[in-house]
Amino acid sequence: MSCKKAPARVLALAGVVLALASCQSVMPNSVEESGFQPSNRPVTVDNAQANSRLADLAKAQHPRILATYGGEYSDPKLERMVAKIVGRLTVVSANPTQTYRITILNSPNVNAFALPGGYLYITRGLLALANDSSEIAAVIAHEMGHVTANHGLQRQQLEAEEGLATKVVSDVLGDNPSAKAALIRGKLRLAQFSRNQELEADAIGIKSVGEAGYDPYAAGRFLQSMASYAGFRSVSGATDASLDFLATHPNTPQRIDLAQRHARMFGQPGFGSRDRDSYLAGIDGLLYGDTPEEGYVRGNTFLHPKLGVSFAVPDGFVIDNSAAAVTATGPGDMAVRFDGVTIDKDVTLPDYVRSGWVAGLDDASVRQETINGNEAAVAKARADGWQFDIVVIRAGAQVYRLLTAAPAAGTSLEPVARSVSSTFRVLSPAEKAALKPLRIRVATVRPGETIGTLSAQMVGVDRKLDLFRVLNAMGPGATVSAGDRVKIVTDR
Repeated sequence: MSCKKAPARVLALAGVVLALASCQSVMPNSVEESGFQPSNRPVTVDNAQANSRLADLAKAQHPRILATYGGEYSDPKLERMVAKIVGRLTVVSANPTQTYRITILNSPNVNAFALPGGYLYITRGLLALANDSSEIAAVIAHEMGHVTANHGLQRQQLEAEEGLATKVVSDVLGDNPSAKAALIRGKLRLAQFSRNQELEADAIGIKSVGEAGYDPYAAGRFLQSMASYAGFRSVSGATDASLDFLATHPNTPQRIDLAQRHARMFGQPGFGSRDRDSYLAGIDGLLYGDTPEEGYVRGNTFLHPKLGVSFAVPDGFVIDNSAAAVTATGPGDMAVRFDGVTIDKDVTLPDYVRSGWVAGLDDASVRQETINGNEAAVAKARADGWQFDIVVIRAGAQVYRLLTAAPAAGTSLEPVARSVSSTFRVLSPAEKAALKPLRIRVATVRPGETIGTLSAQMVGVDRKLDLFRVLNAMGPGATVSAGDRVKIVTDR
């Protein structure tokens, strides 16, 4: 999602600074080299008690990370697979007695990171992008390298970050727990390392991967996959791009080249195991994209099976779904925000609109309406060079808000806002039951099938052919042969 003033203003209209989540960070933009302490004795879960402050910080961060990334993704088959990889890497590491705590995060974002204390995290989105065990080994070994080199922040740096984050939460969002979680989700910068430390972790990781018997070229291969993934998202739009691996890990052609050089120390390509078949078996059925708790984006339509509501945005708009709200950006710096609030059933919707949460409200514009059988109120507002359309709709015990923003000189606010609000509806029980989450499914290529026919089998995603190539690490000239195993995205 691009950083535009329109979505920022839409969110500010609702009294939430979260609009700037993808445009600014509560964490410092840079970290001085002196903020890192390389060490031959890394801090792990077992020996963290030697530095109780560091241990406390690691423990304190864990629940924040779970809140940021949608909690823990529980899948015994996946957990066993990842644990096996970590076990092989630990045996050959410089500190084989280290203990690591691995958590698979329930997030579609592609990320992995480490915290002091031996805490390693990997998202299901990253597992979906990888194509074999050696690639996951390369990612995990890289993060283990950060721990081995003790690339943790110094005590004062951690305290400064923690204090700043706490101040922002307290000053701006008060004590609202959901707002705090949303702030963390959008702004928390985890494990930001300098370029030199990233390259050091690359070197440590590739050495561990090769010594563990995995393909050492996997690091360069997966860096390329992430670059392709980033290119795909830059066109398609993204959810919480700041929470992706590439937001905190530099990814350049030079870095890929260096990774290949490190791999050559083990021999020419073909050295080591990729363990592709067992890896694909492990991720078959992996949840892909949004969870039922956050609702689903299907093209230009948002559907929430738990809340039982749906709405659509015009062609040319890109929907960005998060735990805090659903936003969409479109042509002409236009933006839409959708969220829900709970208000007293005795408060009328026009009175709620006038209750003070809308900046620059045109009081005379407030009027009551009915939208697809639901009680509603609409209004207009202007502030700081922007014009706004506000729609609040009562469906059952919940009130939903659709806020549309456009530059003051724009002429499309009214038709876009009416187009969006007119599509809001309550889903039937049958429609809710029919909504299924998307999953990664591993298919065996049959005679006559092509990349085109295979990608056409995917459902619930845009740009199917491009996504198929990204997920399967296939360049523009790549083809498939009968018997190949490939990943597709489907709700079956």
